[in-house]
Amino acid sequence: EEERATLDRKLLWKLDLTLIPWLCLLYLISFLDRTNIGNAKLVNLQSDLNMRGPGPYAACLTIFFISYSLFEPLTNVLLKRLRPRIFIPAIMILWGIAMTFMGFSTGFSSLMAARWFLGLTEAGLFPGVNYYLSCWYKRSEFGIRAAIFFSAAAVSGSFGGLLAAAIGKMAGIGGRPGWAWIFILEGLATVLIGIASFWMVHDFPDDAKFLSDDDRARVLRRLKADKQSSAEHEEFKMSYFWASVKDWKTWNSALIYMGCAGPLYAFSLFLPTIINQMGYTSTKAQLLSVPPYAVACALTVLIGFVADKTHQRGLCNMGVSVLGVAGFAMLLGSGKPGVQYVGTFLGAMGIYPCIANTISWTSNNTEGVYKRGVTLGFVIGWGNLNGVVSSNIYRDDNGPRFSYGHGTVVAYMAICLFGGSLIQYLLLRQENAKRRAGKRDHWIEGKTNKEIEALGDRRPDFIYTL
Repeated sequence: EEERATLDRKLLWKLDLTLIPWLCLLYLISFLDRTNIGNAKLVNLQSDLNMRGPGPYAACLTIFFISYSLFEPLTNVLLKRLRPRIFIPAIMILWGIAMTFMGFSTGFSSLMAARWFLGLTEAGLFPGVNYYLSCWYKRSEFGIRAAIFFSAAAVSGSFGGLLAAAIGKMAGIGGRPGWAWIFILEGLATVLIGIASFWMVHDFPDDAKFLSDDDRARVLRRLKADKQSSAEHEEFKMSYFWASVKDWKTWNSALIYMGCAGPLYAFSLFLPTIINQMGYTSTKAQLLSVPPYAVACALTVLIGFVADKTHQRGLCNMGVSVLGVAGFAMLLGSGKPGVQYVGTFLGAMGIYPCIANTISWTSNNTEGVYKRGVTLGFVIGWGNLNGVVSSNIYRDDNGPRFSYGHGTVVAYMAICLFGGSLIQYLLLRQENAKRRAGKRDHWIEGKTNKEIEALGDRRPDFIYTL
């Protein structure tokens, strides 16, 4: 037993070093590419493209989330069919091309078209990687990995501000303005990293070439012991799709995720503008947007670790959401720059950890390879559709206090994130009590072992993570 534990630790270390760092880099690039328009706005994007008033800029933000959300539920099925080693690098190269073309926009229409294709091509990465990681790790190991992966978004927020401040100084080179160089250079970097990903991204455990036969068998054994069969081959059937659609957890998880995804995009797209409206210059606003992201990154990883160890993802969500509500209440209630800046820290700390924690919670409680893929696609797709709302609540004519924007974010976090987490926590606790008391054993009467395994998270011995 002790020898097995030692071998498992070595295997985990090997998986972590091989899978996590490169996937973090991919998500850092992805988040940088979707939110750098907020930084470009501060270096004359709107005036150069003749976009008068808040409407055209908000429309450019909104259209990204429409294409992103529409295609997201389909992407995990494509990932399973095409294999991660092909699917993930291919979509990266395509969105890098879309990003580069944003730098050659000549007006509102061309920028809108490029943002539509950026959303379409980026749609597969976030749900795909979370689904992919859930096929490698036990449920009690997944949260910290998802948190480290998602913390790349917070790093990209801080890194993006520094990068934009530097690239913006290139205005005039090659006859292009500073905002165009932000898009062109970051887009070309994405294409190069996408090409490298053909060699750096690996397939699912039963087909991964970097593992020996013994290690491959050990990964599958660990997942089986954790009541998971997700790493093994399973043919797609529409019954898996309907199993996800009919499961109340799919829709409640979507409600919870909506409560943190809406605020996430509001925060990441408009933080430079919010700080700029406190009275700081555009370069200083870019730089002052760095520290809140750094603190959020640290808390995201800490919450991932705590939730894995305690198995209390619902309580972690509720506790952290209170920080976010407090932060945005400070932004809403005070006009003092110092108080508002502290509010941005608490706001970031309340949003970022809940994204990774909610995805881990959803994944932990959905068994079956395609059912989990479809569920994550629905949950993340619905959450990201709320980026349409986020894109339209921080309007220049509502500045500098942005009461409409901050008030909307507080409502999202209090009702959807906190309220949804409370409902799910109570209902899952009630269901676990029934399963432990044997009140669900009749579900498997007269079934073969294969039929019982096919029940996934409806098996009476599958205990939900709270």
